[in-house]
Amino acid sequence: MVKQEDKFKKVISHAKEYGYVFQSSEIYDGLSAVYDYAQNGAELKKNIREYWWKAMVQMNDNIVGIDAAIFMHPTTWKASGHVDAFNDPLIDNKDSKKRYRADVLIEDHVAKIEAKIDKEVAKAAKRFGDSFDKEQFLTTNPRVVGYAEKAAAILKRMGQSLEKEDLADVKALIEELGIVCPVSGSKNWTDVKQFNLMFGTKLGASADTAMELYLRPETAQGIFVNFLNVQKSGRMKIPFGIAQVGKAFRNEIVARQFIFRQREFEQMEMQFFIRPGSQKEWYGKWKENRMKWHLSLGMGEENYRFHDHEKLAHYADAAADIEFKFPFGFKELEGIHSRTDFDLGSHEKFSGKKLQYFDPELNESYVPYVVETSIGLDRMFLAVFSHALQEEELENGTVRTVLRIPAVLAPTKAAVLPLIKRDGLPEIAHEIIDDLKWDFNVSYDEKDAVGRRYRRQDAAGTPFCITVDHQTLEDRTVTIRHRDSMEQQRVAIDAVRNIIAEEVDMKNWLKKLA
Repeated sequence: MVKQEDKFKKVISHAKEYGYVFQSSEIYDGLSAVYDYAQNGAELKKNIREYWWKAMVQMNDNIVGIDAAIFMHPTTWKASGHVDAFNDPLIDNKDSKKRYRADVLIEDHVAKIEAKIDKEVAKAAKRFGDSFDKEQFLTTNPRVVGYAEKAAAILKRMGQSLEKEDLADVKALIEELGIVCPVSGSKNWTDVKQFNLMFGTKLGASADTAMELYLRPETAQGIFVNFLNVQKSGRMKIPFGIAQVGKAFRNEIVARQFIFRQREFEQMEMQFFIRPGSQKEWYGKWKENRMKWHLSLGMGEENYRFHDHEKLAHYADAAADIEFKFPFGFKELEGIHSRTDFDLGSHEKFSGKKLQYFDPELNESYVPYVVETSIGLDRMFLAVFSHALQEEELENGTVRTVLRIPAVLAPTKAAVLPLIKRDGLPEIAHEIIDDLKWDFNVSYDEKDAVGRRYRRQDAAGTPFCITVDHQTLEDRTVTIRHRDSMEQQRVAIDAVRNIIAEEVDMKNWLKKLA
C-alpha cells in the first residue's frame, strides 16, 4: 500500500512539474478539489476527447453529437429524480470532525482486502515462476478464496442496504468492520445521513424575481430533453445515439484522489435509443464496444475489469462499470447503464409533451428505451497519465523517468533539437518545425546537452526527438529517436513526417476497433 501511495504522490508532482495539472487559483492557496489543466494537460485532454468523439460519433453513422447548455430549466432536475434522489450517504467522525462518504469508507476497506489478494498472488508467482497459473490460484487457494468471498459479501450487503436506504445498517457495517477515521484513528461515528450533491444558483437580475437553477450534475439530461429535436431534424431511425462532451458539477463533500473526484469535471456520454425489449442485447454490445475502445490504447488488458452493480440506480435494469487499476486500486472509469424508458417517460410526464418515436416497421409509437455509456474525461486523463508514468533502470545503471503516453494522445508529438546553437543547425530545425506543425503539435528545444534534452522530453511524454547535426548540413538527414525504446535511426528529413504519422495517426489506432 505504501508503494501505491508513493507512486500516486509522484503522479501528482510530475503532473505539476511538466505542465499537465495545476491546483486552481494556487496563488490564493487553491480551491479544494478544483484543478486547472496546464499547457500539456489541455493538449492531452483535447486528444482524449477527440479519440472518444471520433470512435463514438465519426465512426458510427447512427450516432450524432450535440452540445447542450449547462443551465437547464429547473423542472428538468425534478423530472430526472436529482432533486429528490441525488444524494451521497455521509458520516462524520465525532473526534476529528471530518466528514466521509460512508460507501467510500467501506470500499476502501474492501480495497485493503483486495490488496491482500494481490500480495498472495505476487508471492505465489515468485515461488512458482513460469509454471504459475494465476486463474487456478485465485479459485483454489483457500486464503485467497476466503478474502474474495469476504470482499464480495461486504459489497453485496452495502449495495442492498443503500438500495433499501437502510442507513442504520450502513453504519452498523462500518462498526462491524472496525473501520477507523483516517485522521483521528477513532471509531466514534455519527449516524449516516443523505446529502444532495447539486450546486444551486439563481437566474435573473433581482433577488425577488430570480429563478432558482442548478448547475447540471450530469450531461445526460441535455440529451434527453433534445431527443425529439435531434430525431426529427436529423431524420434519425431507431436504433440511434446522441453523444455529448461537457462540464458537470457536483458538490462533493469528500472530493479527493487528485482529479479522480472533483467538484467541476467533464463527462463524455452517449445515450443510445432502442426498441423496448432489445435492451439486453444492446447493453451487452455496448459493454463489449467500450472495452474494445479502452484496450485499443494498449494500456494492458490486466488493468481493466467489469464490475456489475449490486445496487442499481432507480432508473436502471442493468448496470456495469469498467474499472481501471489506478495507483490507489481498481476504481470506476466508465459506466454502462440500461436506463429503460425512465428518462424520456419522466420528461414526457413533467413537460406534458409527447417524447415518442413512430416506428414505421412496427407501425406504432413508443417511448424508446436507452442504453447509456458514460466516461469521466478527467478520470480517463488520470488513467492514461498514471499508467504512463514509469521509472526504468538502464543498462548503465542510471534511472530514467519516462511518460509513456500512447503516442496518439501525446500532447507534443515530436521535439526538434539542434545539436548546437550555431552553424546553421537551429535554422534547419525551425525549417523542419515549420513543415511539421501543419499536421502535428511539435516543439523546439535547444537548451542543455542533447542527452539531457532527451530525458526532459521522455519525462514530458514526447514520442519522438529529431536531432539536427552537422551531417544534416551535408546530406539532409536527421536522427529520429523513439521515446519508448530509445532506439535511434538516421532518416531523410523528407521521411520524418511519415514516420511520425504512422505512430500517431488516430486512424491507425481506431482501426483496432474494427
